[in-house]
Amino acid sequence: MQYDVVIVGAGLVGQAIAAALAQGEQGLRIALVDPAYRADAPAFGAELADIDLRVSALTAKSQAFLSRLGAWQKIPANALSPYTAMKVWDAEGTGSVTFSAADLHVPALGHIVENKQTLWALQQCVAAAAIDIVAEPVRYIDNRNDAGFTPVVLNNGETLLAKLVVGADGALSRIRQWAGLPAWEWDYGHHAIVATVRCEQPLQATAWQRFRPQGPLAFLPLAQDPHLASIVWSTSPEEADEVLALSDDDFNNALSAAFEGRLGKVLESSAKARFPLRQRHAKDYWCEGVVLAGDAAHTIHPLAGQGVNLGFKDAETLAEEILRAQAKGLDIGSELVLSRYQRRRQADNLATMAVMEGFKQLFGSDLPLVRLLRNEGMRLFDKLLPVKQHVVMKAMGLD
Repeated sequence: MQYDVVIVGAGLVGQAIAAALAQGEQGLRIALVDPAYRADAPAFGAELADIDLRVSALTAKSQAFLSRLGAWQKIPANALSPYTAMKVWDAEGTGSVTFSAADLHVPALGHIVENKQTLWALQQCVAAAAIDIVAEPVRYIDNRNDAGFTPVVLNNGETLLAKLVVGADGALSRIRQWAGLPAWEWDYGHHAIVATVRCEQPLQATAWQRFRPQGPLAFLPLAQDPHLASIVWSTSPEEADEVLALSDDDFNNALSAAFEGRLGKVLESSAKARFPLRQRHAKDYWCEGVVLAGDAAHTIHPLAGQGVNLGFKDAETLAEEILRAQAKGLDIGSELVLSRYQRRRQADNLATMAVMEGFKQLFGSDLPLVRLLRNEGMRLFDKLLPVKQHVVMKAMGLD
């Protein structure tokens, strides 16, 4: 079977690319390949067990992109949690910064959305388009042939021939490995614990983040109830071992203490998940006939919630370049086309990764002089409204 584009990976980024390409007027033949593809609607409820442990802080730019795809409109209004403020403070001092939507004259800084809700909205866009869904594992991809097609060999023995293979198959991308695209990779020395919790006090439509020496701890407001939060607790592997071995009550008490009781006691917590944090970045995002997007190309620390937003920027840019090339009659798997995509996205991704690494190093230091300077710096930064506005607008993806 021949296709213009075969997308491997039906996560948020893969489905966004498929939906964006389907909007083109060129009538591209598209296949979306993922053995885990499911077409059933997600449950939505206020019970802790019903809430996805994976949530994203979607920026205004991501919202605009999803709106153009028709996906944002498909997310139920009661599943969107707009946050109008962000409070950040240093656990080792008195420095703090508050960001406010009112200061920017915007309705919200962003929206916290369960990943399953965003994914379902994108799936509906894909289902309405002429896109083939292939729920079969990929065995390997072969070298591009003389006719300009890259063979994608499936586990069932079937072969899909693609002018362009898109690797959107996550941080441990097999497409990246099979294409021989090397990546820089290093361990942050952090593990992230994620859970849904019920707090004694409401979150007040605010994203809260405390920078501890062991790593940042974030409480993100959920749509179901103002007392519910999705937490991301970045810490050392040793502390992660300790807190995950605790009973639920002791875990709740430890979490309350780690957060300085800013939202009162943690009254209830869901099942927990844990994953090690590593930073990866592909040296190149493409080779002839193959291109990477989202976590397959880069992964960053979750402390600012920028991972999926970078992935959506990749998706939007890649779709633009493919559709432009197709309209001009160019080979969509060629260096000319794919190098343009890399030039447009790599610098932004690297800059964001550098900022995240800088934050980690800055708040991970226990040197007295560094603590003093960063706390003084936070207090000064909090008073400089024009500078704060610029930083937040940049983070929101708005120029």
